[in-house]
Amino acid sequence: MHKDEVKRVIESLLFVHQHPLTLDNIVKLIGDQAGKKVIKEAVGELVAEYQGMGRSFLLAEVDEGYQFRTKAAYAPWIRNLRKVKPAKLSQSALETLAIVVYRQPIVRAEIEHIRGVDSGWVLNSLLEKGLIKILGRKEVAGRPLVYGSSRRFLEVFGLRNLSGLPTLQELDALRGKEGVELQEGEVKGEEQ
Repeated sequence: MHKDEVKRVIESLLFVHQHPLTLDNIVKLIGDQAGKKVIKEAVGELVAEYQGMGRSFLLAEVDEGYQFRTKAAYAPWIRNLRKVKPAKLSQSALETLAIVVYRQPIVRAEIEHIRGVDSGWVLNSLLEKGLIKILGRKEVAGRPLVYGSSRRFLEVFGLRNLSGLPTLQELDALRGKEGVELQEGEVKGEEQ
């Protein structure tokens, strides 16, 4: 199969699939008709082409895969079309989500120690939204649930993987500009 045809096949797969497709998924779907190297080159070319087109959408690398995404500048019109309000997270939900994402795997008791308040209802809310998931149980007395971020978290926040998050040092630098310091291991001035 010629590379131009491979690109068209990849476009069609990405167009109809609801979630990001990884390079390995694309290779499996196309099969032996094109090699992994050709498919990888074709995906790279497609990403560059869509970025250079000046369209309202692009081909983005998300959750270690690829997905067509509308540019953020067009979100107000899309909300009008869909009549859907964007998901909003409370301050406590954002705090809890940040703790889970940066400290995973983590149990509820550790989250509550960092936040200083009961976090059960917030964890349930984040689970319902699909932003976090249960990774299993910790091998200690009581066998508490262990939490971590989900694939949905990566999709919602447009991240390829967790390395796309700012480091604690970068967050410290941002907070330092605002006159608020955040030391590693601290959240809102409370020690871990």
